[in-house]
Amino acid sequence: MKQRILTGDRPTGPLHIGHYVGSLRNRVRLQHDYDTYILIADVQALTDNFEHPQKVRSNIMQVALDYLAVGLDPAHCTFVVQSQIPQIAELTVFYLNLVTVSHLRQNPTVKTEIEQKNFGSSVPAGFFIYPVSQAADITAFGAHVVPVGEDQLPMIEQTVEIVRRFNRLYAPVLTEPRAMVGETARLPGLDGRAKMGKSLGNAIFLGDTADTVAQKVRGMYTDPNHLKVGDPGQVEGNPVFAYLDAFDPDPERVEDLKAHYRRGGLGDVKVKRHLLEVLEATLEPVRQRRAAYEHDLGYVERVVREGTLRAREVAAATMHDVRRAMQLLEF
Repeated sequence: MKQRILTGDRPTGPLHIGHYVGSLRNRVRLQHDYDTYILIADVQALTDNFEHPQKVRSNIMQVALDYLAVGLDPAHCTFVVQSQIPQIAELTVFYLNLVTVSHLRQNPTVKTEIEQKNFGSSVPAGFFIYPVSQAADITAFGAHVVPVGEDQLPMIEQTVEIVRRFNRLYAPVLTEPRAMVGETARLPGLDGRAKMGKSLGNAIFLGDTADTVAQKVRGMYTDPNHLKVGDPGQVEGNPVFAYLDAFDPDPERVEDLKAHYRRGGLGDVKVKRHLLEVLEATLEPVRQRRAAYEHDLGYVERVVREGTLRAREVAAATMHDVRRAMQLLEF
């Protein structure tokens, strides 16, 4: 029997190439080795978008389209809409008794995101406790493995603590997950910022047209001191080379370009032209598959609905074990 793996995204906007490098292409590879659950985390998205529920609702299908377009196969993975699994909310309530406010406040991932979103002392309680909700996501489906970036490791550590405490207090019914840390560093934004996102206007999206991608690549930030082709250029901190590292299938070629750029004689226009060719080799097949699925939205809706119903059965079995372990009534 295959081990289960859980991964997913918040439906707050279309997915960009940072998602592709950071997780999507790895999910495509892993779906053949694991019983894969892909969570469309709309409840979590509402923790900081509660005033804009339509934004979250409309992006559920967009994220599902992106999943299918990159090659996630419903025959090998289960797409799940988080809000349609009531057992997750029930587990969250039970788990809240197993953590302290002080511990949640010290969670480095939560602290960083609260700071990034400028919540100050007005952080919504739902956002504050989302590490507990994430633990419920993972354990509801008995996930053995959770792919994450290094910045998300505290979330998995929190889940492991909850699982161990629950199993010790009640009965060993919950699966303890392990983190699978990705190999690729997070891509910077097109403008050189560390963070990439729709609201920052510095991302290439999986659904962008070829003309849009070309326009965005031409406008990418490079070394501001590389004014002439003959000038030596800075590779470190230059997003063009970060993207080549992530997408070019020929690392030796990338190293040659870096060496040429550093010593001078290689212009930004030429490097960007090469980057565009590399990106299009990845994005054009994705774009074509996405367009095909957009013409059959009934199929996409069916994939999401049927996957969610299957996942609900798994979560219900978990809740049966949890209630029995906690000696709760079950009618």
